[in-house]
Amino acid sequence: MADHDAEAIERIFDAIEADGLGPVWIVLADREAAVRRAREVDPALSLAGVPFAVKDNIDVAGMPTTAGCPAYSYVPTRTATVVQRLLDAGAVLVGKTNLDQFATGLVGVRSPYGACSSVFDQRYISGGSSSGSAVAVAKGLVAFALGTDTAGSGRVPAAFNDIVGLKPTRGLLSTTGVVPACRSLDCVSIFAASAKGAERVWRVAQGFDPADPFSRTADPGAGAAPWLPGPFRFGVPRDEDLAFFGDTESPRLYRTAAARLEVLGGTRVTIDFAPFREAAALLYSGPWVAERYAAVGEFVDAHPDQVHPVVAQIVRGAASRSAADAYRGLYQLEALKRAAAAQWAGIDVLLLPTAGTIYTKEAVEADPIQLNSNLGYYTNFVNLMDLAAVAMPAGFRRDGLPFGVSLIGPAFSDAALLALATRFADMASPAGVEAPGCIQVAVVGAHLTGQPLNPQLTERGARLVRSCRTSPDYRFYALANTTPPKPGLVREPGFGGPGIELEIWAVPSQHFGSFVAGVPAPLGIGSVRLETGEWVKGFICEPAGVAGAADITEFGGWRSYLAAAIA
Repeated sequence: MADHDAEAIERIFDAIEADGLGPVWIVLADREAAVRRAREVDPALSLAGVPFAVKDNIDVAGMPTTAGCPAYSYVPTRTATVVQRLLDAGAVLVGKTNLDQFATGLVGVRSPYGACSSVFDQRYISGGSSSGSAVAVAKGLVAFALGTDTAGSGRVPAAFNDIVGLKPTRGLLSTTGVVPACRSLDCVSIFAASAKGAERVWRVAQGFDPADPFSRTADPGAGAAPWLPGPFRFGVPRDEDLAFFGDTESPRLYRTAAARLEVLGGTRVTIDFAPFREAAALLYSGPWVAERYAAVGEFVDAHPDQVHPVVAQIVRGAASRSAADAYRGLYQLEALKRAAAAQWAGIDVLLLPTAGTIYTKEAVEADPIQLNSNLGYYTNFVNLMDLAAVAMPAGFRRDGLPFGVSLIGPAFSDAALLALATRFADMASPAGVEAPGCIQVAVVGAHLTGQPLNPQLTERGARLVRSCRTSPDYRFYALANTTPPKPGLVREPGFGGPGIELEIWAVPSQHFGSFVAGVPAPLGIGSVRLETGEWVKGFICEPAGVAGAADITEFGGWRSYLAAAIA
């Protein structure tokens, strides 16, 4: 029995009823069924009894899907794959939330169900299109919520409501049962109070879906982040490329966020933001807007009086795009990706404002297209360039409104970005943090930093994690007739030596095989016991290989031995 979970669900429905359905909610789940589910759910399930909400362009069987347009409404017979995964994990659905109609907008005011506001000031927009989902989390009505994100809809509302928004790698979360906006770019996003909470949901929600032609899974080593446990490099635009649209508070908060990353071990690297900025402009000024027409254009043409005028203007304006325009856009995007790759070569993550400023509802009503475009300055390029992003809180302006920044990384870097976001929130050291997609390798000789074979690690993208020592039960030998000179490490149970100095490197797993293939006899890669008692992969020597070798254990490490030999 989970009476405490059932009581929590009861309180949530009470709070919603007291506050009113709109503008956050479009339809609620059956209260009695939700309470009963919370009471009867298997407590062993990973999300047992956890309340959540779903943006109302995502199907739930038996509940209407409106996509923010009552005339478009239909009642699906099948639940979207991503929602079903969460239900199967024990989560309890509370209801479906408001959105910018047909997920077209970053403002959260383009809905006949009402305009959501930032939870910090009713005069200001909530951000969109996943407006209701973000506000439901920010108000504490649910533990997490699903949104969608094509241009920034899973990130901008997070920034304006001081919560975390995860825009996963495209295809990791199924879009089967999601009303498309730009189908080739759409992602299901996750809102939560913390990066840890978002990660918990992300791990449950992802998985290959054969019914979704855009679904994919990560190959071994994809998303490898050897930088995560140690020093890392984060990219920031040049000052002239930063845009805050007249906001005088956001620049200060952005600089503070960058300084926080430096405290965590990051090195700030100034990049050329032009390829990213130009790709962002393609999303609405280029041919991709035609995908919105492909998704709902026929409905908009047939029901012009039932569609929000700004949404109709955007969707119907795409009808003039040609196939030739689409190909030209693709060519331009590929060129921009190539230019962006040169910037990625020098950094591990991007740190950007999630949005340069926040607007009042009144201001957006007066200039709906341009202000919406401004909000996408730092977000629109992410899906076009097949990147992952985590939007996270980064302080408050003097007027009490929140500011947020986003960590952006290559496809499949989701886990690393979430881990770094958690460190950013907690200002925690990397101690105990593992590098996703990597294998830790202990090196004791010619592969140490500054030694002749170290490039065999660095050219594979490996990063130094830390320096430490082996447990005391190892002997160390200078092997004969090796070029360059190499040592041999041999474990001798019961031996009480000083422990041997070594370095731990994180090697991307897709390169581990080629690294091991280059290790010559009598050396090999086995398991090495550290002074902490943990075991890692590392260089060991077969006992026969030390015949005739000099025992150099007393030096406690290869560098000390070399220094003594030179002296």
